[in-house]
Amino acid sequence: MLSHNLLLRVLSAAVLGPLALFIAWLGDWPFACFWGAAAVAVLWEWTRLVAGPGHRLALSSCASAIAFAALVAWRGRPLAAIMLVGLGALAAAVFAPRERYLWFAAGIGYAGTLLLGPMLLRADTQYGLFAIVLLFAIVWTTDVFAYFAGRAIGGPKLAPSISPKKTWAGALAGALGAMLIALLVARFAASLLSSGPAASLDQGTIAIIGLLLSVLAQLGDLLESWVKRQFGAKDASALIPGHGGVMDRLDGFWAAALAGCVVGVLRGGFDNAARGLLVW
Repeated sequence: MLSHNLLLRVLSAAVLGPLALFIAWLGDWPFACFWGAAAVAVLWEWTRLVAGPGHRLALSSCASAIAFAALVAWRGRPLAAIMLVGLGALAAAVFAPRERYLWFAAGIGYAGTLLLGPMLLRADTQYGLFAIVLLFAIVWTTDVFAYFAGRAIGGPKLAPSISPKKTWAGALAGALGAMLIALLVARFAASLLSSGPAASLDQGTIAIIGLLLSVLAQLGDLLESWVKRQFGAKDASALIPGHGGVMDRLDGFWAAALAGCVVGVLRGGFDNAARGLLVW
């Protein structure tokens, strides 16, 4: 029988997963609103984590910067959106408590990259949807395989001082599972679009992308665990039943989307970030 916590995780995932995919398919302003809301929620969780409740002026100024960045990115002005996130970090330095301003600034950077990574990838009209679906598949498969393989196999711990339950066996299973699902997603998309974008992707490249983004997703998970340990917290919040907070649910996706976006923009520019990530 499933434990109560695991049952909550499964039920939450069954709702949030299809919703995220549907929003990715819609794109445009629903996508901007979805990730803007997620980024503001993460910013709220981060602020409570590093400084406790209160600090409304610092939080509202940073959240406003994130919201305007979402609007500007949706309107096709990525550089202006990045500058708005930077202004939000400056506002954090001005309004946050002096002993916490670096943590505040890091929080808006964290939330801002969670917003802009998916948005810049999805803005690629030809490959954007496929890139987002592939990211979801990689991160979700990594989580599932790592969780169940770690529990079933056990063995040496991956980073016991940061996250005592994670094992090397789980990490390896998650990475291998991500490679497999990346190939399956690419083949499925190619079968649907025999003359479309997915049909032109090299499957070996997709498998390597799956491996690398899986590793980075796991590192993102460890980073968030490390931050929580600095402040004696188990979860970022209790917004998502069975998962903790939005930050707990998106820590791996944040890292994978950030890395994918950086690579994509460097290779394809802001207009073709997804193509830059996927086509080599």
